[in-house]
Amino acid sequence: MSKLILTNEVAGLGSAGDVIEVKNGYARNYLIPQGFAVAWTRGGEKQVASIRAAREARAIHDHEEAVALKNTLEGTRVRLVVKAGAEGRLFGSVKTDAVADAVKAAGLGEIDKRKVHFPSPIKSVGEHEATVRLRDDLTAVITLQVIAAK
Repeated sequence: MSKLILTNEVAGLGSAGDVIEVKNGYARNYLIPQGFAVAWTRGGEKQVASIRAAREARAIHDHEEAVALKNTLEGTRVRLVVKAGAEGRLFGSVKTDAVADAVKAAGLGEIDKRKVHFPSPIKSVGEHEATVRLRDDLTAVITLQVIAAK
């Protein structure tokens, strides 16, 4: 087992600044090369503290602000215009950064693309749902209206 410090949020493992233990191959072949984690060292406590401070600075601190953002996101449909074929199948799939950009363009606020999750890949036009984790204790469900580009 390898002991690592996460530098980015990884679904199913934790957030930036968390100290985790994973199998050696997962650490060596995925987490470290992708830049999601660094190896744990004795001097890593300072690094953990700085990563957590940066995470807190980026987080939405005010709970009421997060609740207001949740109500705004859940109360509206976000339109995504994507390239699609004749039967409504997309060329590829909808990415999390496209959702974050569409939310920002709609004037609903800014969300982090790493906090957007799909229950299943979106590969067709129509209405779909995505979950956005605003805080550790607060998530919002966004209704996406995927439209074919003309």
